[in-house]
Amino acid sequence: MRWKCICSYKGTQFSGWQFQPSGSGVQNHFESALSTIFDQPIRIHGCSRTDAGVHAHGQCFHFDGDWPHSEEKLKRALHSLLNKDIRIEKLTPASKNFHARFSALKKSYTYTLYLDRAPPDEVDFVWACRDTPIDFSSMLTASQYFIGHQDFTAFSAVHAKDQDPNPIKEIHSLELKQKGAKIIITITGSGFLYKMVRSIVGTLYAVGRNQISPDEVLNILHSKKRTNKVVTAPASGLSLKKIFYK
Repeated sequence: MRWKCICSYKGTQFSGWQFQPSGSGVQNHFESALSTIFDQPIRIHGCSRTDAGVHAHGQCFHFDGDWPHSEEKLKRALHSLLNKDIRIEKLTPASKNFHARFSALKKSYTYTLYLDRAPPDEVDFVWACRDTPIDFSSMLTASQYFIGHQDFTAFSAVHAKDQDPNPIKEIHSLELKQKGAKIIITITGSGFLYKMVRSIVGTLYAVGRNQISPDEVLNILHSKKRTNKVVTAPASGLSLKKIFYK
């Protein structure tokens, strides 16, 4: 029997989603709990390999296992074993053809900048930037250059391990909203290169600080070469918001 699980987690203390020999990946915690409950080794297959320190509100994974009881009972059993910074949002039976990664149509991430010293209860979930004037209009202009089907080599990590061999991705939407001291960036696309979202955010922040112009962003994108003008934003402000399926 195949199961589909939507989960959330605070990524601060984890070494990312992916299984780690040290046991510090979110995947490690789920596989350990499931293997205990089913009394046999259980492997899970996640949709998105979030980096160390990155959070999730809508991560999805699937696994196979026969369970004679209700979904709610399985959910309660998992919560009794999982780290307190991990929560199951939804757990349902799935078609045997469902695959958390390969059945996904698109993904949506949010990134939060805080243009001041962040409150203690929010500091782990934002990039606390300096309290300086921000050219929000220029950020909006530059953000639109990323929308579409194009080569994002210039906004991926250089020499990344397990890098996607195809740098062509499609960004469906990129929205910026300013709420008080916060700037919330929501980006939705078919897929993303390693550290691509954080590189886009770091670049938009540089535009807002008038360190580079919107036209320079377009030139960097078209160059297909990473430069030192592209800065990777910290992991803390990023969260996997939602994964879209048919």
